[in-house]
Amino acid sequence: MKILFILFLSIFSLSSLAQDKYLPDVAATQKLSKEVSQLFYDDYIGVAFKKLMPYWPLPADEIQGLEEKTIRYLNMLDDRFGEKVEVVRLKEETIKDFAIRETYLIRYEKSAIRLQFSFYKNDKGWIVNAFKWDDSLSEEFE
Repeated sequence: MKILFILFLSIFSLSSLAQDKYLPDVAATQKLSKEVSQLFYDDYIGVAFKKLMPYWPLPADEIQGLEEKTIRYLNMLDDRFGEKVEVVRLKEETIKDFAIRETYLIRYEKSAIRLQFSFYKNDKGWIVNAFKWDDSLSEEFE
């Protein structure tokens, strides 16, 4: 009985993962990170997370939790950082042919936030390995 419960829980956990698609190539990863960055700039945070979700192997409820926290914090930043100015693609870093990290900045009048997208290539294609945003500009000067 205990084994059946564990098996059921494992199957349920796998089926609750948001990721069910793969990006076919590097150009698709670049396009996705550019689109999501622009959606952040335009304050379409929910749409941005929905774009990431099919390629991100996290449980859907975790992604929704991240979305809610992001909306809450970005509302505070608008008051603190002023008006948005532009989206800037800062850099792309690679590890051989199986990992990519794209970094974007959303410039405000008084500061900026950094968006980082990490992609990982497996046998089926590219997936979102990680997505984060912060206001740590000092790390970009290293």
